[in-house]
Amino acid sequence: MYRVCFVCTGNICRSPMAESVFRARVTEAGLDALVEVDSAGTGGWFEGDGADPRTVSVLESAGYEQTHRARQFRASWFAGLDLVVALDTGHLRDLRALAPTPEDAAKVRLLRSYDPAATAAETDVPDPYYGSLDGFELCLELVEAASAALLDAVREAVKEHTA
Repeated sequence: MYRVCFVCTGNICRSPMAESVFRARVTEAGLDALVEVDSAGTGGWFEGDGADPRTVSVLESAGYEQTHRARQFRASWFAGLDLVVALDTGHLRDLRALAPTPEDAAKVRLLRSYDPAATAAETDVPDPYYGSLDGFELCLELVEAASAALLDAVREAVKEHTA
């Protein structure tokens, strides 16, 4: 099993959105028996809570399913993960600092690094939490824009992983 974990700050907005979208892409590609997708937050403020209602609304409007419960990322998880996808550069920095080994730190990538249209200055998925519904809709657009190339990368990694 190839394991991917999306990480944002509180695990109620961006990372559950990325988890839902990417899980749908994995299922559409017929890789759901080979790829496990989940999410977590760098902090534990919302552990056990569902996704933000605006996240749920945007996902449901776009046809995505989600049954999310927030949780905090733990350093011990690196050993069981193949790819850790950070939603912004702050998460990338925090996760790499948390990684027990250089190999674990190398597992951490920015989501937008998979978006072929993103420039070097557009590395982050902005946090929509303190804004309007428009921010959540933008978050979904950015997640979807990166998902195709991320799926291609994971598909290739799964081939290597299972070879």
